[in-house]
Amino acid sequence: MTHPRLIATDLDGTLLRSDGTVSARTQAALTLAEAAGISIVFVTGRPPRWMESLTDHIGRHGVAICSNGGAVYDVRRKELVESFPLRAEDSLALVTALRAELPGATFAFEYPLGFSQERGFGSAPWESTDVSRIATAEEFLATADADTVFKMLVKLSALDPDELLRRACRAAGGLAEITRSSPMLEISALGVSKATTLARWCAERGITADQVVAFGDMPNDLPMLAWAGRAYAVANAHPEVLAATTLRAGDHDQDGVAAVIESLVAAL
Repeated sequence: MTHPRLIATDLDGTLLRSDGTVSARTQAALTLAEAAGISIVFVTGRPPRWMESLTDHIGRHGVAICSNGGAVYDVRRKELVESFPLRAEDSLALVTALRAELPGATFAFEYPLGFSQERGFGSAPWESTDVSRIATAEEFLATADADTVFKMLVKLSALDPDELLRRACRAAGGLAEITRSSPMLEISALGVSKATTLARWCAERGITADQVVAFGDMPNDLPMLAWAGRAYAVANAHPEVLAATTLRAGDHDQDGVAAVIESLVAAL
């Protein structure tokens, strides 16, 4: 591999410990990498509204790729830089197909001006206390905000998460990108993933795939890991991620990503 210019890392289950914190060792490793001229980009399933707690760790540029590639967010300025929304008609088709395949499923939507969810959806992993609207999916998709949705979430606790993903992909995989990093389904516009938005961000800065080192743990990380020149699964990763990668970082609770970064910098 050529000299690394960028480290792209997932957050939850990868860089962050189980309590959601950035350890002192990991913070030091990120600082070390940037001092060596390696940029750090967080590439996460988290929505922009749940990135503020990481302001002190985001790096010089301050930009994170959020919502599985659906949004690019300037954490320091608290500004949405760019988003890649689903078409409203595609969102409605998805809801129709998934309601038929997954009776009892509930839906929620991330969009630039807020977060809308159905009654019974409950909280997201990021504790969605800032809900802008409570409405059925069909009611929400009839509003002007429907054309700006950059991530759809689907819950059905009665099904194993991997089975939920398989059935959703079978029923509606041709309409959007369907993945998961938690028990919920996470849906982006067709052709939008962590990999596509990261590749676009890198291309604008003259960074090629073989200059990127990526870290991940869940199925939503697979496109990014496949694109990057060097891809690491953390030891606690989902079995599909472990099967798809050959390089390993230690467990996220043992600063596995930090250890690899330290080695990368030492080898420069």
